[in-house]
Amino acid sequence: MMHPNAYRIFIYTALPCEAKPLIAYFSLKKEISIQPFAVYLNQNICLTVTGLGKSAMAAGVAYTQALFVSVGHPVMLNIGIAGHKNHPLGDLFLIDKIIDADSKKSYYPALTFTPPCCTGSIQTASKPQLTYDTPHLCDMEAAAFYETAVRFTTGELILCLKVISDNQWSSVEVIQPKQVTALIAAHLATVESLLALAAMQAALITAPEPKLFEQLLQRYHFSVNERMQLKNQLSRWNVVTDHQSLEFDETGLHSGKDVLRWLELRINNTDFHL
Repeated sequence: MMHPNAYRIFIYTALPCEAKPLIAYFSLKKEISIQPFAVYLNQNICLTVTGLGKSAMAAGVAYTQALFVSVGHPVMLNIGIAGHKNHPLGDLFLIDKIIDADSKKSYYPALTFTPPCCTGSIQTASKPQLTYDTPHLCDMEAAAFYETAVRFTTGELILCLKVISDNQWSSVEVIQPKQVTALIAAHLATVESLLALAAMQAALITAPEPKLFEQLLQRYHFSVNERMQLKNQLSRWNVVTDHQSLEFDETGLHSGKDVLRWLELRINNTDFHL
């Protein structure tokens, strides 16, 4: 039976020590009725500890997505540690390219907003990498996470966030759980900021067509592409202003292009209400 609450955000970690600071920060409670995976919940967030490796991550994502109700377009985040040859321990990266070392497939998470941290590519392998001979970050779950998550939400809402835990001077073999927890804990404010940005994107995607949309279509000519832009702009207005009414000044508006330019100007000159 699926849990009755509808979750907006799903977080997946491989290790309990990666999940520990997130559980405390977001006030998550363990769902004791679930046995295959450790799952922690609050009103909006579902966090699952999947275990190490691609198979475990894929199973954990698929299991919780089947078990729990979600909103139409949930935000899905994989956060954990990764290695790199040169990056200092503790550096944080939002992944913009994922390479599966076994299948040679590549995935490109769509970053539709300005990230609150550095971006980078990652290579996912079946075993820990001890030689640090690749220019990419290295982990054991990212490829499986993305490949599975894209079945349940749109690519713009799939996020992979990695903290450097080892490099050529400090091997993966010496990592301790307490160290991992501290590395993740140092970036909790950034994690929250990233999730807020993604949740705002999700609100834009899932927002119903505003009533004004049909009215404007009747008054002005819009191409197919311009209709899509119009819907997006009106949805942005609702998100930014918390559904304040939009008073239209039709002076000088003769076409769909004029309307879109006017809307863009209004939105850019309006303060966010989050």
